[in-house]
Amino acid sequence: MPAKRVILEMGTGNDLHGGDYTKAAVRAVADALHHSSLPLIRTLKLDAERMQVEVTIGVQRPEKVDAGAVKSALPHGEVTVNIVKGGLDVPDDETGDIAVIASAAVCVRMDLPQARR
Repeated sequence: MPAKRVILEMGTGNDLHGGDYTKAAVRAVADALHHSSLPLIRTLKLDAERMQVEVTIGVQRPEKVDAGAVKSALPHGEVTVNIVKGGLDVPDDETGDIAVIASAAVCVRMDLPQARR
């Protein structure tokens, strides 16, 4: 049976000074995680390490994100990271600094036990 999506959570993160896209991405993932709870894992006695976690990060400069650092921000599961163009850059014309805003979507899929009829 194919894994079923059990949660989709979104988050945003930023790096206000320095233009660090990875820092903003990791913060966006942390934001998403802080908005979610998966009690069904304990309730159904599922193995959290078997979760399929798909993370999509949106930033203006996808090539500047360290996918490994984003992956390590997830506490459980088989994690895949996809980085796409999105988010927002807010330049400061006076200082040349840039504020980076990243968006994250964290999707969790699991193989669920068959319902008894």
